[in-house]
Amino acid sequence: MQLEVGPDPAEVGRARRWARKRLAGSGIGADEPLAETLVLLISELVTNAVVHTGCPAVLRMLFAAEGGVRVEVADNSAVPPRPRHAAGEDTNGRGLELVDGLADRWGWQPEGVGKSIWCEVDRAPGGPVPGEGLGSPGRVHC
Repeated sequence: MQLEVGPDPAEVGRARRWARKRLAGSGIGADEPLAETLVLLISELVTNAVVHTGCPAVLRMLFAAEGGVRVEVADNSAVPPRPRHAAGEDTNGRGLELVDGLADRWGWQPEGVGKSIWCEVDRAPGGPVPGEGLGSPGRVHC
């Protein structure tokens, strides 16, 4: 599943709404902590792509048979993500720290002329299992 996101900060809200619908369609309830965590991660990654690259991006969600979810945001900027450490009342610089704290795994990789930043969140044992397998995404050119 993927969504093309324009280079406009207003697109972040559209990405969150899209994600909530996809999560609900996969059996992950809106009030589950997993859904709330994923929507926050998506918000951070899409915001970073839109604000720091100024180019369109592609948001992808992949559902693992064991219940985990992988989120990827691909853009046309080859500049690697740079985690920053916000101090005091700084209003920027916490996004990747938040991703690092909430995701079970995260990273980035070159993709086409740009890059893809991804994160994965595992599902707690005992919850319902989404039905789609986690696959290797194809390259997307924006």
